[in-house]
Amino acid sequence: YERDVKGYSAIVSQINAHYDAYQSLSHDELRNKTTEFKQRIKNSLADIDADITALTEKANQEPDFVNKENIYNEIDKIKKERNKYLETALKEILPEAFAVIKETSRRFKTNPTIEVEATDHDRLLAVNKEFVSIQGDKAIWKNSWKAAGGDITWDMLHYDVQLIGGMVLHEGKIAEMATGEGKTLVATLPAYLNGLSGEGVHIITVNDYLAKRDSEWVGPIFQFLLLTVDCIDKYRPHSPERIKAYRCDITYGTNNEFGFDYLRDNMVRDAEELVQRKHHYAMVDEVDSVLIDDARTPLIISGPVPQGLEEQEYLELNPKIEKLVSVQRQLATEYLAEAKKLIKDGNAGHLEGEGGLSLFRCYRALPKYRPLIKFLSEDGVKVILQKTENFYMQEQNKNMHLADAPLYFTIDEKNRSVELAEKGIEYLSKGENDPNLFVMPDITQQIQELTSRETKEGIKLTEEKELMIQDYSIKSRRLHATSQLLKAYTLFDKDQEYVVIDEQVKIVDEQTGRMMEGRRYSDGLHQALEAKEGVKVGEITQTYATVTLQNYFRMYHKLAGMTGTAETEASELWEIYKLDVVVIPTNRPIIRDDKDDLVYKTAREKFNAVIEDIGKLTAQGRPVLVGTTSVEISELLSRMLNLRGIKHNVLNAKQHQREAEIVAEAGKAGAVTIATNMAGRGTDIKINAEVKQAGGLAIVATERHDSRRVDRQLRGRAGRQGDPGSSQFYVSLEDNLMRLFQSERIAGIMDKMGHKEGEVIQHNMVSKSIERAQKKVEENSFGVRKRLLEYDDVMNIQREAIYKKRNNALHGERLSVDLHNMFVGSVENIVAINKRSNDFEGYRFDCLTSLSIDPQIDEDTFRSMSVDNLIDETLDAVMKHYNYKSEQITQILLPTIQKVYETEGHRYKRIAVPFTDGRNNPLPIAADLKIAVTTGGASIMRDIEKTITLAILDDHWKEHLRNMDELKDSVQSASFEQKDPLVKYKIEAYNLFEELINKINKDVGAYLFNGKLLLQQEVKEARVQKSDLSKVRTSREEEDAKAAAEGVSRRNEKPETFKRVEDKVGRNDLCPCGSGKKYKHCHASPIVPIEKYMERCFELAAFGGKDTKSNPNVGSVIVFDGQIIGEGYHRYYGGPHAEVEAFQSVSKSNLHKIKDATWYVSLEPCSHFGKTPPCAHKIVAEGCRKVVIGCLDPNPI
Repeated sequence: YERDVKGYSAIVSQINAHYDAYQSLSHDELRNKTTEFKQRIKNSLADIDADITALTEKANQEPDFVNKENIYNEIDKIKKERNKYLETALKEILPEAFAVIKETSRRFKTNPTIEVEATDHDRLLAVNKEFVSIQGDKAIWKNSWKAAGGDITWDMLHYDVQLIGGMVLHEGKIAEMATGEGKTLVATLPAYLNGLSGEGVHIITVNDYLAKRDSEWVGPIFQFLLLTVDCIDKYRPHSPERIKAYRCDITYGTNNEFGFDYLRDNMVRDAEELVQRKHHYAMVDEVDSVLIDDARTPLIISGPVPQGLEEQEYLELNPKIEKLVSVQRQLATEYLAEAKKLIKDGNAGHLEGEGGLSLFRCYRALPKYRPLIKFLSEDGVKVILQKTENFYMQEQNKNMHLADAPLYFTIDEKNRSVELAEKGIEYLSKGENDPNLFVMPDITQQIQELTSRETKEGIKLTEEKELMIQDYSIKSRRLHATSQLLKAYTLFDKDQEYVVIDEQVKIVDEQTGRMMEGRRYSDGLHQALEAKEGVKVGEITQTYATVTLQNYFRMYHKLAGMTGTAETEASELWEIYKLDVVVIPTNRPIIRDDKDDLVYKTAREKFNAVIEDIGKLTAQGRPVLVGTTSVEISELLSRMLNLRGIKHNVLNAKQHQREAEIVAEAGKAGAVTIATNMAGRGTDIKINAEVKQAGGLAIVATERHDSRRVDRQLRGRAGRQGDPGSSQFYVSLEDNLMRLFQSERIAGIMDKMGHKEGEVIQHNMVSKSIERAQKKVEENSFGVRKRLLEYDDVMNIQREAIYKKRNNALHGERLSVDLHNMFVGSVENIVAINKRSNDFEGYRFDCLTSLSIDPQIDEDTFRSMSVDNLIDETLDAVMKHYNYKSEQITQILLPTIQKVYETEGHRYKRIAVPFTDGRNNPLPIAADLKIAVTTGGASIMRDIEKTITLAILDDHWKEHLRNMDELKDSVQSASFEQKDPLVKYKIEAYNLFEELINKINKDVGAYLFNGKLLLQQEVKEARVQKSDLSKVRTSREEEDAKAAAEGVSRRNEKPETFKRVEDKVGRNDLCPCGSGKKYKHCHASPIVPIEKYMERCFELAAFGGKDTKSNPNVGSVIVFDGQIIGEGYHRYYGGPHAEVEAFQSVSKSNLHKIKDATWYVSLEPCSHFGKTPPCAHKIVAEGCRKVVIGCLDPNPI
């Protein structure tokens, strides 16, 4: 690492030389360096950009599909080359760009205000940002502003080590920097440099608070230098504001939202709805947390399953499982009592009737049983359990069934799995009519037997087969629910893995101790926990789209990260992401005193010692940060401190709203703060001179975490920037880590040393032994993550192929090539299947049904022709037929479209094309009127092709994801056959994907070839089809995230407020841009003109049809916050009726908006009748803010 750092020293000297030179520049000259850098980058890429433009034009003109595809492949190749040219250009600019950022920081630090020539950029910012004001032709920038609701004054300047950190990040590596070394400031350097490219920089944080805070904290520095900055977490998914945030030079956000936006983008039906652009450069803050801890949990977008039977299953089974667990607990108590007696008598063997086996049975029954854990901390007991376990695990668990025989179910705590035993099945089936109620039938054997009977008897036993499959499905669902309920009762503890607040089960993040708002465990586990806790059971969902964070971040051209702790995970970061870790030296030496662990036998002894130590430290005037691993332990310590009369604050999953307030007080003399997993909270605890004199912040950790990295993060809270401090870990043999991995070794050492109750061990050898236990856990976790990635790599290849096809359809330019390949695929499939069996009639039938052609080939030619020639012949006929059909559709529709454009073009933007597959399955196809006319109708066919391709791709992909989920579950049984489940998964997944592609090719071709226009329908305006994501829900692997895509009502949730950074400008106030105009006439958000809503009213009125009295109809719309939430129409001046209909059309979720809505009511355009209607009634709607009456007649009443 030292060699790495030395290599950057020469460039640091160059940066500082430029920095010294730039101090003589004026403010305007300094900020205009950005324009100069951008021009230099543009000049260096001019030739390659010209090549891409020329090739794109060539591809558009190329009629041959094969040549066209080759050109597109060449474009993709050159675009990758362009990235290399760009990196070369940025490398040349780096010393100057870093110097510009450093000099800008210095000027903001030393000047309360900076005056520059006002640009349009400044004027736009001045509208909403209080740190910029316009005075005549000058822009005044302040060096103080608001960030996350607090006032800050810029006081930071880059050290040399931070310049090195910036270079490491620019090169796409991980910079390990200690806590308090200014990672947020370091990020400004590569963010500015890469922001100059215009390709977009994504700065990714672990939570939305940090994303919003950092974007507002350093944003003004970038904005002064003419770059744009925003944060996606401030806005709703797919909102115009979020799209705008992604178009900025530098975009902040959380890993979840970046990942979910990628998935949501691959569900939209219109390119205008896409929010993300190219994945160019990402910088990940707390990179180890995001790429390692969070990588175990893939991102999932799911939607409701049509049937709601499983939720009921959990409720019905819950009482049975509760009783079963109670019976097992009673059995475990008996075995523990028996074990104690036998071991005391010296009978500690592992055979039937011996103490070791009784102890092991208690452990297999309930490993987290408190009396058992306490007994295991006694001298030599853990060793007895270990020896017995080794005996029954040898020869691949050959004798394990003998140990498990008396149990109702068995628990493997290390692998977090529960298995129902024979005795448990009997217990659950008691009192039921079917003794096999909880036994899975062998469906394969049953179907074979049924097929054999069909062959013998010569009849179809369809009904029996359906009943058999139905029974299998019901039992499968029941056993799955049983398994999840058993896990909920035995492996998940309230106030540790989850909490129950406001009648909701909320997951606690094991890394940070925060509640994971809105997230849900997947695969029915969350429903099981809800049933266990007696709260409302949520709905079961199915996967619509999924990606792991590993594969999402691999899409970036360049990925970098920063953290205080990555060195211990360097090998994993290189193996999976090809990311190097560079340890950046601290600005000042670390003088924190990290003490060896104190090891106790029991948790009681350990906690008593912790309380004693806290008392001593506070008496010295030192602040104490107490780190715990669960809400339960933090509350236990809180009660113990209260008994001693020691004042303290508690920061855990239940109180994290007070986080900033608690952390601000944590550095005061004598302050005690109990924090559940303080790691990753993104906040520094600052101490004053008095505290430094007393010895600085003291870290008291009550338990070793599974990961050394998290322990290092906790230690790093003390001793920042060369401050004094200390850290001490307290460990007992009853702690989870020790219990599962290392306690028998340390227990042996303690026994040999003649350790007595209450005594403590503190030795370097013991600390190293604990670290070895942590390494075991880390290796195990890495194995889990790697295995997950290996499965997702299979999925990723398929995902990329489908999303590429989808993207081509969405943008349209490469769709013709994809459709041609689909037709080729369908033809090859038809020819291959029928040629294999020489089935000419089958060939003809498939061509007629799938491709809508009757091939002009006789049977003899079919039999004699080679496969390749037959494919060419058939494909030629298919393409001729398709081109003819496309021309026919265009010729039929073009005159109508031209007429509508001429007469109604001022009112309608799109027109609905009535197209169906010939089996009454019409799709909502919308064609742009203007483009259709200007392209001579060519765009209509493209719109039809695009809509059909997207609809079929999405339906089949959703179904495929469900099949892949089922496949992943089913292949796990391969391990029982001594086979690798992953190998089986890869083979089966390939077959499934081949089936998927064939289905897509066939169905897209069939729809296009068999499709027809419904000419009897009236011409209607087509509203823009917005993708409906209201019922989808985003989630993390075993954890569902942010309940629904912003569409689900959260009645019980109290949202955390994020304070407005800008003061609100009144509509009649002077505009802050300095124009001298009122805000409403200058930079206020444009109010949607009333004509938009009136036009919709007129369209609605026109639906009423004509009547002989020539009376106009009435249309009504209800508008809230610029969106139409209800609409209605009625004939013959039916104003109030129209409003009633509009009111009735408002969805339940929007009813609460009615009282604040505006209602618009209009008569049908009078020109429809050739005369002004004789009268118009004034319509008043109760509870409405405003009612407008109007018509389009030049002389309305």
